[in-house]
Parts: sequence; C-alpha cells; structure tokens
Amino acid sequence: MNADPRHDDALTIYLNDHLAGATTGVELSRRIARAHRSSPRAADMERIADDIAEDRASLVALMRSLGIGPRRYKVCAGWAVEKIARLKPNGRLHRRAGLSSLVELETLRIGIQGKYELWQSLAAVAEERPRIDYGRIIELKDRARRQMEIVDELHAESAGVLS
Repeated sequence: MNADPRHDDALTIYLNDHLAGATTGVELSRRIARAHRSSPRAADMERIADDIAEDRASLVALMRSLGIGPRRYKVCAGWAVEKIARLKPNGRLHRRAGLSSLVELETLRIGIQGKYELWQSLAAVAEERPRIDYGRIIELKDRARRQMEIVDELHAESAGVLS
C-alpha cells in the first residue's frame, strides 16, 4: 500500500469531487424522469435515475470503507448547481421546451461519462488499495456504460426538436 499521504489527499479530493458530481447527477436524472413520466421511455429514465442514486450510494460506501468523509460543502455545491441550472432560459416562460430535454440529456451523458472514468480510474488502483472491491468497481463501470447507451438513444430521439 502506498504510504505517501499526498496520494491519500489526492484520492480524498478526487472522490469528493465525484461525490459532488454524483449529487448533481441524482438531482438531474430525477428531474428528467419526472418530466418524461408520460413518455414511452419513462421506464428507462426512471431506471437510470434509480441506478444513478444507487451509484452515488456505492461511492459513499466506498469512501466510508477508505476512511474518507464527504466534504459537505462540495455535496451542497453539487446540489445547488443542478438547481441553478434550472434557471437557464429555454425559450418558454412557464413550461419546458423540447430543447430542455435535449440539453439535460447531454448534461446527464457528460456526468455519466465522468462516472465511468471514475470507476475506470479506481479499477486501475484497486490492486494497490485492497479496500477497493475490484469486482464491484467493474460492475459499476459496466452499468455506467449501459446508462450512456440508453441516454444516447434518448438523446437521438430528442434531437428531432431541432428539425
């Protein structure tokens, strides 16, 4: 195991940054799922929102197993970022525009890609850090890949708003 405390500091910062992003992702995915309750893909969006919440819980559990506490200010910032993003003008005053879904799906896709990269990075250091369950990390990475595929499909369907 690496005894260099700078690596522990780097891991603490890295995981807390991803926890902030995961917090944003949970809020965003739930909002997208609510907005698409009546769409034919409602079940897909609900499943992705549930998965993203579970992924965040897995990250918190991993941090706890490594003795890394959440930085509350980062978690709060992640929550606030998603709320502030709702203020972006969408061309409509009182209701959602088709463009809102497109941009939200793009944002969600970027977040899932970041999560995929997190799991990939952790898989690379799991051998040096026995408290990181390599098998679980691979499961989470595979789930992120599947989430990206579904969001890509939803995005392609939503792109019709541009024509």
